[in-house]
Amino acid sequence: MMFVTPAFAQGAPANGDPNAATGTAPAGEVHTETGVAHDAHGGGVFPPFDHTTYSSQLLWLVITFGFFYWIMQKVVVPRVGGILEHRHDRIAQDLDEASRLKAEADAAVETYEKELAAARAKAGTIAETAREAARTKAAADRAAIEAELAEKLVAAEASIATIKAQAFAEVGAIAEEAAGAIVEQLIGPKASAEDVRAAVASAKVEA
Repeated sequence: MMFVTPAFAQGAPANGDPNAATGTAPAGEVHTETGVAHDAHGGGVFPPFDHTTYSSQLLWLVITFGFFYWIMQKVVVPRVGGILEHRHDRIAQDLDEASRLKAEADAAVETYEKELAAARAKAGTIAETAREAARTKAAADRAAIEAELAEKLVAAEASIATIKAQAFAEVGAIAEEAAGAIVEQLIGPKASAEDVRAAVASAKVEA
């Protein structure tokens, strides 16, 4: 879009340009947006500093600002807000999930500790029962062994008494025979069996 400044409009008739009525520039002559002829100002002015274009600059500034404000309000801000809200929801979900997992972990640890304590108590009960059973069995085995030894001792004592009686009986007969032979050797005639038996019995009593 080209803007025609008053300087250009006034300068055209003075030069006798037939295009002045239409407001067009002569052929081969280029004018800027500010509409200031280069030959009129001798080197030109930087367009933003030209006071004659302040109104158009302000108009375009308002239009540009309004356009960018509309873009920010309708596109950028909702999109950024949606991203932030999504991240906020995601963080909240992650925190909830972390809390749930922590609660499950705490419950699992508590259950494990309870089961471990129950297992230890059960192991202690089993060990105590086993020790008690072992003591009872040992006492029963000991009593059985002692009873068996007592029976064997009684039998041994009876056998010893029998053997001793037999030995004494045999010793008595042997003593009677020896005493009869000794008497016969000493005095000549053989002594009677009753006398020898009486003498041996008298010697046993004295012994």
